[in-house]
Amino acid sequence: MNLQFHSAGGLLADLSLLHIERAGPVVHLRLMRPAKRNALNDELIAQLHTAFLHLPDSTRVAVISGDGEHFCAGLDLSDLSERSVAEGIAHSRRWHAVFDQIQFGRVPVIAVLHGAVVGGGLELASAAHLRVAECSTFYALPEGQRGIFVGGGGSARIPRLMGVARMTDLMLTGRVLDAEEAQAAGLSHYLVGEGEGLARAFALAEKVASNAPLSNYAVMQALPRIAELPQAEGLFVEALMSAIAQGDEAAKERVRAFLDKRAAKVSKL
Repeated sequence: MNLQFHSAGGLLADLSLLHIERAGPVVHLRLMRPAKRNALNDELIAQLHTAFLHLPDSTRVAVISGDGEHFCAGLDLSDLSERSVAEGIAHSRRWHAVFDQIQFGRVPVIAVLHGAVVGGGLELASAAHLRVAECSTFYALPEGQRGIFVGGGGSARIPRLMGVARMTDLMLTGRVLDAEEAQAAGLSHYLVGEGEGLARAFALAEKVASNAPLSNYAVMQALPRIAELPQAEGLFVEALMSAIAQGDEAAKERVRAFLDKRAAKVSKL
């Protein structure tokens, strides 16, 4: 791993509930509420939004992790107050804005999961583009037992990863999935040993950062939208996006490098 991290400056340095570091094109954001299992309160949500809106221009990939023994235990219930219906909608929409910024922002995001990935923590993880889980990771959606419902985009994102039936099971019964069960269900892309998550994520980040930026943008922005379209419309949008991507100078240079045998062929290591 060639990345050498140093603390981010400027506005990002002022976000007290996040520790943000930079290494070349990679930014690492660490949730910093370990005593609360990195539970999400209003301030942390606001700081996440600020951070992803103001990533340095040189950023090509973001990695998000949690300090301490857990990634994120979800909504901080001590921060939950009685709200009117209108206030509840506004609160949920603030979470939507943050997680939309992660999923549909400028750069791919890799989440490193360990310990609790519960409730809002799973909603946060599901907004990332890649998820690396350590073997200590466990997943749950206890909203049904708390008398509430997911409000951070989970009902839209999580079924696309594991299916409606599996999510229904978690919410109705309080079932907890361990790392292997969740990997099989599609909640994580990579399953690694304890303490190995960041190293794998940074290695992946280097690979992703080396891609043509427009290709990464197409994968992030066009692919999920095409998947929601009827096939005929999806194929038309695919043709447009393919033409745009291959017309980019970075893409043309990569094709030339392959034809000139300066680029490696696909192989199974």
